[in-house]
Amino acid sequence: MADDVRTTDSGIEIAPLYTAESLNGWDPSEQLGLPGEAPFTRGVYPTMYRGRLWTMRQYSGFGDAASTNERFKFLLAAGQTGLSCAFDLPTQMGFDSDHPRAEGEVGKVGVAIDSLDDMRTLLADIPLDKVSTSMTINSTAAILLLMYQIVAEEQGVSSEQISGTIQNDLLKEYIARGTYVYPPKPSMRIITDIFGYCSAHIPKWNTISISGYHIREAGSTAVQEIAFTLANAIAYVQAAVNAGLDVDDFAPRLSFFWNGHNDFFEEVAKFRASRRIWHKIMTERFGAKDPRSAMLRFHTQTGGSTLTAQQPVNNVVRVAVQAMAAVMGGTQSLHTNGFDEALSLPTEHAARLALRTQQIIGYESGITETPDPLAGSYLVESLTDEVERLTWEYIERIDEMGGAVEAIEAHFQQDEIEQSAYEYTKSIDDDERVIVGLNRFTVDNEPEPEVFPIDPALEPAQKARLAAFKADRDESAVRSGLEAVSAAARGTDNVLYPMKEALLAGATLGEISDALREVFGTYQP
Repeated sequence: MADDVRTTDSGIEIAPLYTAESLNGWDPSEQLGLPGEAPFTRGVYPTMYRGRLWTMRQYSGFGDAASTNERFKFLLAAGQTGLSCAFDLPTQMGFDSDHPRAEGEVGKVGVAIDSLDDMRTLLADIPLDKVSTSMTINSTAAILLLMYQIVAEEQGVSSEQISGTIQNDLLKEYIARGTYVYPPKPSMRIITDIFGYCSAHIPKWNTISISGYHIREAGSTAVQEIAFTLANAIAYVQAAVNAGLDVDDFAPRLSFFWNGHNDFFEEVAKFRASRRIWHKIMTERFGAKDPRSAMLRFHTQTGGSTLTAQQPVNNVVRVAVQAMAAVMGGTQSLHTNGFDEALSLPTEHAARLALRTQQIIGYESGITETPDPLAGSYLVESLTDEVERLTWEYIERIDEMGGAVEAIEAHFQQDEIEQSAYEYTKSIDDDERVIVGLNRFTVDNEPEPEVFPIDPALEPAQKARLAAFKADRDESAVRSGLEAVSAAARGTDNVLYPMKEALLAGATLGEISDALREVFGTYQP
């Protein structure tokens, strides 16, 4: 590569200077529109943050339900405006804490939730009619959502009042993350059952957060992040339509989850292009009539893979840059990573500083006073158009393969990401890409940072609580409930209805997952 050639993270060449000629033939009325109007390039709401700031939703979850409940209350007291919950690997994979495969992982990367009692403790004294909750959960999303609904109803909050999001995005698990349980087809069936159930009973809930975040964390480029995610979204919408749902009955509750990286202007362009592409997909491909069906609303999390264990305080600046890009790009909610997350779960100090970063951007920077403040920038509009063009190329290639599911089975997306990850890592190893504190501007003898402590007594205590829960239930009612779940899975009935009854009877997350495993099998790539 010539010394004077500069490119974005996606390989888009950056010219030395952008002028009006860079946008020759560009039509702002067609490419932009107004904020809150089609094609939503400039944002999904007319006034954006001038009317209301994004939801400040710090991701939290560790140990047991009581510990995470305390962190939720700490963050709400610090000014957080929405909850975001991480679950441990056994919970994500459909195993109770007493399962042999859960050993050593209970409460490590998120909170352990085995039973309805755990969910009651997790949400104790949280005003569920006022706080929206995002749950990063996929294979067991239906179970966790139903637990949340039951606890809300026990608190006197109706299903119509609760709001939040479940990630519920299984296709990206096969592509990039790996917390899948069942094969793709039954996973898609559960997802469409969730769409139907929430449309009827939990209308304010975002039924899926179609996620590019983990695709980017696995090493994709910005273009691949939105291309593969939107291709997955097409598959979800098509599956729901094929199941008999009207697109305008469920599409307004779809949401997306993007990663925020350091290439500031490409990230802004990525967010803007994703809205324009989604509008075209929903109106032209699926014939959506409700304008809300074509609005791409999204949550952003700053890039975990960009954080360094070396000189971790530098991550404060990285997070601020990424958060600014997300706000400039029009995010609806935002999580800012703690500066110590390359080392451990965030300490309280790091979590508070991450939230303060959002608050300073929101209340002090002035960038919230007008929607899409970079609109019309020669650079940003050129990048937005190029990101869109390259994204469509990927979507068309996936369409030619038969769609996202078929492309995943052919390992297409995985191979593309692996190649991008290799090239990115090699550029760091070869010193072509500067990472401050890692391969340039390093220091010797760094002081040992404070890290989040893990209590060794956690796992046995969680197992003891689970044993006590199981000892205090009607086993015949549990068996009957699980048999009903299995029967629904073998047939065509919506599986969420018997799942809810099984939970009320005392079935655990692992037991319901096992009932589904027996019918659907497990996925082996």
